[in-house]
Amino acid sequence: MEKDCHILDKVYSTFKLFKRRPIYFPKLVRMLRLGGNGVAQALAALAAALLLRLFAGPGPSLPSEEEDPPAADEVSGSGDGDSDGGGVLPVTIRWRNITCSLSDKRGRTVRFLLTDVSGEAKPGRLLAIMGPSGSGKTTLLNVLAGQLAASPRLRLTGRFEVNGRPRSHGGCKIAYVRQEDLFFSQLTVRETLSLAAELQLPNELLVEERDEYVNKLLFRIGLINCADSIVGDAKVRGISGGEKKRLSLACELIASPSVIFADEPTTGLDAFQAEKVMETLRQLAQDGHTVICSIHQPRSSVYSKFDDIVLLSEGAVVYAGPAKEEALYVCPDHVNPAEFLADLISVDYSSAESVHSSQKKIDDLVEAFSQSTSNIARVVPITELEGSKFSMKFGRKLIVRGGVVGGKSSGCSLNEHGCRILCQASRDGPTNKVRTRMSVASAIIFGSVFWRMGRSQTSIQDRMGLLQVAAINTAMAALTKTVGVFPKERAIVDRERTKGSYGLGQYLLSKLLAEIPVGAAFPLIFGSILYPMARLHPTLSRFGNFCGIVTVESFAASAMGLTVGAMVPTTEAAMALGPSLMTVFIVFGGYYVNSENTPVIFRWIPRASLIRWAFQGLCINEFSGLKFDHEHSFDIQTGEQALERLSFGGSRIRDTVVAQGRILMFWYWTTYLLLQRNKPKYQQLEPPPPQLQSLE
Repeated sequence: MEKDCHILDKVYSTFKLFKRRPIYFPKLVRMLRLGGNGVAQALAALAAALLLRLFAGPGPSLPSEEEDPPAADEVSGSGDGDSDGGGVLPVTIRWRNITCSLSDKRGRTVRFLLTDVSGEAKPGRLLAIMGPSGSGKTTLLNVLAGQLAASPRLRLTGRFEVNGRPRSHGGCKIAYVRQEDLFFSQLTVRETLSLAAELQLPNELLVEERDEYVNKLLFRIGLINCADSIVGDAKVRGISGGEKKRLSLACELIASPSVIFADEPTTGLDAFQAEKVMETLRQLAQDGHTVICSIHQPRSSVYSKFDDIVLLSEGAVVYAGPAKEEALYVCPDHVNPAEFLADLISVDYSSAESVHSSQKKIDDLVEAFSQSTSNIARVVPITELEGSKFSMKFGRKLIVRGGVVGGKSSGCSLNEHGCRILCQASRDGPTNKVRTRMSVASAIIFGSVFWRMGRSQTSIQDRMGLLQVAAINTAMAALTKTVGVFPKERAIVDRERTKGSYGLGQYLLSKLLAEIPVGAAFPLIFGSILYPMARLHPTLSRFGNFCGIVTVESFAASAMGLTVGAMVPTTEAAMALGPSLMTVFIVFGGYYVNSENTPVIFRWIPRASLIRWAFQGLCINEFSGLKFDHEHSFDIQTGEQALERLSFGGSRIRDTVVAQGRILMFWYWTTYLLLQRNKPKYQQLEPPPPQLQSLE
């Protein structure tokens, strides 16, 4: 009795740990060891051993910048300030003659996305990149952030300097806030920030220090009121759009970046929320960050928050400089300056004459600004900034103790991934309810059709049909769920890998282990209802084997879904490809085509079919030792004879489970290779042409 209470104690404490705190890997392993049949325990041990061997080492990660560690004099600050996250390393960035051209398949330039763009951004000032649609705002922002997707048809030239030095010689920590806010929808705001902190902050920081830092960041960004609300998505209502945008900022601010890039931060927000987001960016600039955002047409109150602007039209600079201190153009009274400027630099396509006149006006403005800046002496490169008032405080701790890109070593993030994935899976109420109802409904329907099968000759075919549809139903349910979710999750993982937060192997291993508790529930519900209704082999051990086989098949199908999701770019494409691929495995699943009659060229398909191995294991479990009623000498008298007709004779259940484990490992390994091959690649900045270099 004492021993049982002790075990229950462990289960309860582990359950509380899942709900409130990050999951510790040993706790997860102990949970897997509790209860279950021998097949499930053997499977868990096999999967853990194989995956640890494959993925335990630090995986590859993507650098966010081609940056070297800062020089010693850059981290020689006192560092005696408190860790409030308010102190950052001041950084001035300058870009010269940025040109981005698009070529056709023959290599001929067909369009210029950016043309000879120059400018600079300073710490403590909010810079806005403005212009009409198609003017190159997002392209320029991506170029400056090093986030322009690589393409053989693109050519990118120019110079980019950080504190007066080329980017490759003077790195800095950057934050990049995308238009689309990607989060795990079932986590709360506080949990999202806490897990981001555990991934990015140094290991040496205590849990209490991290929690205190997260709380201060919640207050600083204005998210404390919704800190314990789930983020939500299209299915489940969560925080508002403006709060999601500020959460994106907070996640990027964890590691105290010097430069913040924000791509259209007000897109999709109402006027009030847009102003709140821009006020947050303005405050970050005043705290010493260098803030650059692209924005389409802000309201006048938002425009008043800008310190500097860059006006683009057709990829060329119309103006770059202060937004308010100097007169740009004569703007009428009571008119929004942003609207006036947008009208001034937009091409009017209403008629051929208006296109010509507006284009000529824009060309004249570009030429006038180019001539006005050609005689201005180049500013002396900033190596020792006057902004020493921005003492590095917490930023110094991050650089010295945690490294330049993230403060977390990739081998220490299994807990964080496991907690996040398990919370996302277990709290996804709508999806779990639908899956539970489908499992129950399928089991009741199949159980009603094959109600209490007897031992007649016709029941042999019924048993085979039931076991085949059970294998198909389990595999399709797991596959469709995974391909519907993984493409979005992959986008989050790619973003975090870009920061260098962890390796791909650790993510896949933690995903497999963390999904075991939730993923195993639905096959067990299905088997628990179907087995007694159909009156399959009525022994407890056979029932345990049945549930174990369909559970293993479910995880193998889920692994196949990961591969499909890694293979295609969108959820829609994954939903189309996954079932089509599964149909091939169903045809060669052992029921419709006997393996001995399979053409030689296709004989590899049954060996790779998870449906076939699940069907074979279920048949061996069901027919072994069964006796059937018979009237004629040619009737099937024993279950072994039925197995011989299916070409399953001489096989064991263990062989089918091992084969399923191999298939699972194959799909996970394929997923690893696909994700590694399809990792984000960014366009490299080439030096400008020699004639432009001679003019500098």
